[in-house]
Amino acid sequence: MPYTVDAHGKKLVTLIPGDGIGPEVTAAARKILTAAHAPITWEDRTAGASVFKAGLASGVPPETVESIRRTRVVLKGPLETPVGFGEKSANVTLRKLFETFANIRPVRELPGVRTPYSGRGIDLVIVRENVEDLYAGIEYQQTPTVAESLKLMSRLGCEKIVRLAFELARAEGRKKVHCATKANILKLTEGLLKKTFEEVSREYPEIESQHIIVDNCAHQLVKAPEQFDVIVTSNMNGDILSDEGSALVGGLGFAPSANLGNDVAIFEAVHGSAPKYAGKNVINPTALILSSVLLLRHLEEFEIARRVEEAVLVTLEEAKVPTRDVVGEAVASSTSAFTDEVIRNLGRSPGKPPRREYRPLKMPQRPTLPAPPLRQYEGLDVFLETTVPPGKLGAELRSLVEGTPFLLGGISNRGTRTWPETGAMTDLVDHTQVRFLLRNPVGDFPSEAVRTLLGRLEGRYPWMHLEVLQRFGTFQGYTRSQGDD
Repeated sequence: MPYTVDAHGKKLVTLIPGDGIGPEVTAAARKILTAAHAPITWEDRTAGASVFKAGLASGVPPETVESIRRTRVVLKGPLETPVGFGEKSANVTLRKLFETFANIRPVRELPGVRTPYSGRGIDLVIVRENVEDLYAGIEYQQTPTVAESLKLMSRLGCEKIVRLAFELARAEGRKKVHCATKANILKLTEGLLKKTFEEVSREYPEIESQHIIVDNCAHQLVKAPEQFDVIVTSNMNGDILSDEGSALVGGLGFAPSANLGNDVAIFEAVHGSAPKYAGKNVINPTALILSSVLLLRHLEEFEIARRVEEAVLVTLEEAKVPTRDVVGEAVASSTSAFTDEVIRNLGRSPGKPPRREYRPLKMPQRPTLPAPPLRQYEGLDVFLETTVPPGKLGAELRSLVEGTPFLLGGISNRGTRTWPETGAMTDLVDHTQVRFLLRNPVGDFPSEAVRTLLGRLEGRYPWMHLEVLQRFGTFQGYTRSQGDD
């Protein structure tokens, strides 16, 4: 695993305190690791709200980037991000800058934290792809009333996250990996993850593999969470499932995470910056302390990681300093009191010590992708801004393509075919998808024919987006509209 050692033999870690309650919980984790004699040299850096306010749109200043490039390991408090406007998330920026393609979310029953699931032995890990999917944040306002977000999933991204899920199962002695997708509806994007999972799983015959539809996975997590060991899934699905998972064991105050890449690892609590509690010394620091345990394992300090983890478990088990998310605000202990109690418990073991043995995690390298199959161009989807009724639009477009290599294949609105008419009752918006099919598919991109087609559309129907319809070998690389035969 990548990390850097200083002249004194200590391991360098970039520390980003974060916003809101971030400085309090990162200070708690740092104090505990120091008391446990973790051989770490900290480099304090900034990111998030203060950087946005200083006018830097990324929220991540160059000196922070430089530190992370050097240390390659980060412990980070929560960062504040404007909601629904303004800059992109600084959290997402960090993940994408350093290609931390995997988000690891352990979900485990904790002593002293009573939930409806207590006693059922929940102990699973959600492995979430971390840089692709809808969370790539590629969005456009295509018409005054219709916005678009591109869901991008690659074979490269799918293979790396799937391999990491199996390698994590090996490193932690786990026996089963589920792949949760929505491939029954999103057959190309989510289907790519399912297909990749089924291919890669053959290389791990000792580990049971099973595909599950993601909504059923969410249902089963509530119904029988103890059946799961490792769940690998796409970015947005993983975001939702992992928050659901944390609710099973006490909430976000107990939810650690790691963002892993081949070059950089970022460790953080899952919860947000909770600005209304900032500076009040009341927040539960468990999530970030357990994130620092994941950091110690990454640094291959397994014994210190065990001591810190067991001290946290003893503290929760004895409940001498209960946190506000367990007992309520009126009788809860302070952040600092909880931190000091964990330090006092270093060297003690809980009544039920962790049974799992952890080994170094083997990170998957960039896979060598196969040569692309022969490709055939079959047509073009053009997205128009228009409110012309489908019947009239169809007649005009059929006339427009006369004498070109294209014929009019169909018209749809929000994915439902509106021409030729199917009898569907659908509300129309000012965003229409028109499918033009080549009368004779070709092996080279028909650039001249496309220019001719778009030239005929100009001045009559404004278009804002187009997609090339391709076939790769026998695989059709595009979907049909609802209502198409």
